[in-house]
Order: sequence, then structure tokens, then C-alpha cells
Amino acid sequence: MLTHKGTKTIETERLILRRFEYSDSDSMLKNWIADEKIQSLYSEPVYETQEAVKGLLDRYIGSYEREDYYRWAVIEKESGECIGQIAYFLVDSKNHFAEIEYCIGSEYQCKGYATEAAKAVIKYGFDEMNLHKVQICTKTINAPSKRVIEKCGLQYEGTLRDYFYMKGVYVGRLYFSILRSEYYKEN
Repeated sequence: MLTHKGTKTIETERLILRRFEYSDSDSMLKNWIADEKIQSLYSEPVYETQEAVKGLLDRYIGSYEREDYYRWAVIEKESGECIGQIAYFLVDSKNHFAEIEYCIGSEYQCKGYATEAAKAVIKYGFDEMNLHKVQICTKTINAPSKRVIEKCGLQYEGTLRDYFYMKGVYVGRLYFSILRSEYYKEN
């Protein structure tokens, strides 16, 4: 049975995953949220002004009072910068599964941060929320995200062909998942 815990702070070797704060807006703008390439890879709009970021933070921060809301700022310990975000953006309480989305700013990619954050959130989902299944999807054009997903031990489930229409081109959506029993077998 899924148990909602809300967004609690998670600490890893190099990261702190915590609730967003208004003080994150400068590093969000600098590191990822104004970057069209980063935002388009997980189908989110670009936020280019402090006002726009504040509006987004109003929604994020206002949702934290709900126990079924899971969205973390990814904070690099060394710099204190908000380098991205990770969330269970889809939580299915009836069927006990959740889907993760994440993004890491370009300057911080290929350093293992997305994998580190995703592994921590997957662990939280199984250990704290009692999920049965965690899934992550990525676009067929996002090979780095596919590598992150595979490093986290998720198995390929299938492709929804021509799922997204991006700049005049159709792009497929790859589905991956890990079941609770598989996670505990590996860990």
C-alpha cells in the first residue's frame, strides 16, 4: 500500500535534494530553467525572467503542503547551486507506482549527478513510499538520459512511436521501469 510522505530532504554523497526555496531562483535561471535545450528534453517551457521563475516557485512551494507532492531542487553540495530538479511528477496511488522526471543543467551534465539523484529518489520511493513500481520515460533523442536510466537498473518496457512533435519532427517516447522486488534483489 502506497504511503504518502511528501517531499522530504534526501542527502547523497554530492547532492542535497530538498524542497525548492525562493532563494533558488538565481541559480535556476543561471543553470537550467532558461535553457531551451534542457527544458525541451523533458517537455517543459523556458523561464527567462525572475518574475516567471517566481510564478513557478509559487506553484512548487504552494504544493508542498500536500503529502502526495514530490519535487526536489537538486543542490550541488560543493557550490550550493541549484543545478536541476527531480520529481515524482506522476503518482498513481491506486496502482502504487510513480514516474520520475529530472533535468540537470548543461554545465553539470556527464558528471553522474542525474544518476545520483535518480537513485536516491528511487530508493525513497521504495523505502519510504512503499511503491510497487517506479518508471522513467525519455525521448528517443535523449541518449544521455537513457544511460542514466540504465545505470539506475530500470528495464526497457517499450517505445511509443512518434509520441512528441518537436520542431517539425516526430520523436518517440521510451518507457523503463523497475519493480520493488527487482530493486531489493539488486540492492
